[in-house]
Amino acid sequence: MQSETQPRRIAVISSSRADYGHLYWVLKELKDSAQVDLRIIATSAHLAPGFGQTIDQFKAHGFEIEGTIESLLDSDSDVGMAKTIGVTILGLADLLGRLRPDLLLLIADRYEMLAPAATALALRIPMAHIEGGEISEGAIDDAVRNALTKMSHLHFVSTEQARHRVIAMGEEAWRVTRAGAPSLDHLKRSQLSDRARLEQVLDLALDTPPVVVAYHPVTLIRDAVNEAEEMFAALEMVTEPVVFCFPNADAGHQPIIERARDFCRRHSQARLNTNLDLFDFWGLLQQAEMMIGNSSSGIMETPSLALPFVNVGPRQRGRERAANVIDVTGERDAIVAAIKHARSADFRQSLTGLRNPYGDGDAARTIARVLTTCPLGDKLLVKKALPLNENDIPGFTQIPTPDSSCRKK
Repeated sequence: MQSETQPRRIAVISSSRADYGHLYWVLKELKDSAQVDLRIIATSAHLAPGFGQTIDQFKAHGFEIEGTIESLLDSDSDVGMAKTIGVTILGLADLLGRLRPDLLLLIADRYEMLAPAATALALRIPMAHIEGGEISEGAIDDAVRNALTKMSHLHFVSTEQARHRVIAMGEEAWRVTRAGAPSLDHLKRSQLSDRARLEQVLDLALDTPPVVVAYHPVTLIRDAVNEAEEMFAALEMVTEPVVFCFPNADAGHQPIIERARDFCRRHSQARLNTNLDLFDFWGLLQQAEMMIGNSSSGIMETPSLALPFVNVGPRQRGRERAANVIDVTGERDAIVAAIKHARSADFRQSLTGLRNPYGDGDAARTIARVLTTCPLGDKLLVKKALPLNENDIPGFTQIPTPDSSCRKK
């Protein structure tokens, strides 16, 4: 059992550039704390050359890696996704079995996160989860997020609605903290890339603000290719520079990459980036005219910059959103109309003073404070089921208890 003076061993799992960008300031806070023995584990896309070998960013930013699990199957299929989960579990069983951290920190809703959650559950390692309680009905991420919530023992949510939703799932209120989205801490605390740096990195003049495109496979639609084709057809109408972000390592990513490469071959002011450094990405958003696609960053991060986001298709359906988000079906004409609306002076004027529901940029300190002061051991590990509230459940009928219905007559 850990002594009161011994630093808490906290292991953090990161599987891709996307969650690393959110975890950066949390990792900094934990690394700098004398109360924490930080162990970082990198898996999946971080170790894949095709996705930019992003594990190198940890060292560049001063972080040490405790262990790596090379697990991403680049088959671009749902079978490959399923096997990636299995391979990751096999690697993590030995690694976490050796480390035995006091806490395991997970984030968001990537399918790869099911592997560390399942492993930690079997090893009786308490888990803390960031960004639970949200909704994205158009992707398997929604089910993954809810599964991680119920498997975890501490919850750091981004919004007040998310906090209520996690508690409604039966989690005790003391376990749920509204921290905000930690990616927003970059706007307050990071030295973001300026225009000169971005022009060098992108090899692209930014005299005209660019359109940033972040589009990922829609994992709940059997044929998402048609929606992607409609979006690329709409982009043919864009005259500004276009910067494509690489899609996630979900089934169906390869056709999106190939279509983006073809677009860039035919448009001299278009670029596809396998991996932008997180400071470059945020700097790019500061320079951009708008974002187009279906990425959660369009929902969660662009409001802090009052940057218009044209949200294409159903992938982010159900998420809380600010007024800068323009929801549109995956049809060319609708997307073109939304782009035109995003450019309009009236729409841009309406975003003055916009408030981001996902927080104000102080999440990392809040998360680190709770992780360094929360109870450990059985008090954290053993969760108490909350009683059902019949007023919240239509058609609810109380199940008789043994005391009320099974007494001997």
